[in-house]
Amino acid sequence: MEDVLKERACAAALGKIFGYEPLYASGLIDRLGSASAVFELSAKEADEVLGPYSKYRGSINREILESTGEELERLRSRGFGYIARTEKDFPPLLQECEDCPTGLYYRSVSPPGEIFRERASVAIVGTRDISPYGRDWTRKIVDACAQSPARPLIVSGLAFGVDITAHLAALDAGLSTIAVLPCGIEEIYPTAHRGVAERIASSPGSAVVTDYPPGTQPVAFTFVRRNRIIAGLAGCTVLVESKANGGGLITCRLANSYGRDVFALPGRVDDIRSAGCNAIIRAGTAEAITGLSGLGEQLGLGRYSVAEKPDFARTVEAYYRSRADAAELEPLTRLARLIAGKRGIDLEELCYLTGSPYSEVVRRAMLLESDGFIAMDLMQRCTINDRKS
Repeated sequence: MEDVLKERACAAALGKIFGYEPLYASGLIDRLGSASAVFELSAKEADEVLGPYSKYRGSINREILESTGEELERLRSRGFGYIARTEKDFPPLLQECEDCPTGLYYRSVSPPGEIFRERASVAIVGTRDISPYGRDWTRKIVDACAQSPARPLIVSGLAFGVDITAHLAALDAGLSTIAVLPCGIEEIYPTAHRGVAERIASSPGSAVVTDYPPGTQPVAFTFVRRNRIIAGLAGCTVLVESKANGGGLITCRLANSYGRDVFALPGRVDDIRSAGCNAIIRAGTAEAITGLSGLGEQLGLGRYSVAEKPDFARTVEAYYRSRADAAELEPLTRLARLIAGKRGIDLEELCYLTGSPYSEVVRRAMLLESDGFIAMDLMQRCTINDRKS
């Protein structure tokens, strides 16, 4: 056990020293066989391995090793863990990547062997500025994954938009999910998602992870570098929505460089949120997702049939048949059909399409919302609540 703790301390210390040059650290560990071996080099051997004029020559010392060991012990006492890349339970797919980190900090109720076991895994990423279309399809993709025999791990970055939608959909469907942070394990970013992070960490087989040392703050570069962990943990990557220069495109490029399959959800040609998806499909670096039928086989999860959800308007009609009078049932059903037909339709357009006064449309929409069938945002745009439909 003492050897394991030493290896973890050495790996974490190397992560601090070479963190922004993971290729260098990986090369050292591969050459010497372990992280511990790096700290056992004599001065002469260090000169031979690193070069006598290496900027890192003085960084590999007993002081950083001891302080890192103490830090890992403090983290352990608070419920955080660390696994070195040389341990048998380290994520096998991430281990394949040439810029693999020296180790991962994690928080979970499950041991590493359960979190990182070899299994099907799908990264789902995309814009923070998610549209109703993107939110709807993120949930549909996760639900389709949940119906597969493989029941894959869902990986994302806990950010607003596509990421958080994917995590929540996975948890609701009973799938394991891993959230990769752009900061130290003691922090949660964004802080608004602390509650979701707690839920992930307390769900068996799920975890919050990072390769950044404690105290690392989220800045632009940490998000970019974090994306390699998301791509590396997953067997394939799905881009749901992305602007022309969105961060999700970086994750897709990394996945391509690792030899992993990349998929993208096509969107309208005039929608800026779909510009990135349409571009990588057009370039041939991503395969288009064109429907739920066959999606599991497309993602490498096996061949199976995806159960379609019941017609939304009929569900609404059946619910209100015994709760509303005949004169009110038809307008409610029609409103439900229009909302199902156009994601994000607003109340003003509903008034135009139904020919009903604004006050009546508002009242019926609020009834559907209060009964959990739809959700309305601040712009009065209506979307279906998938959990109810």
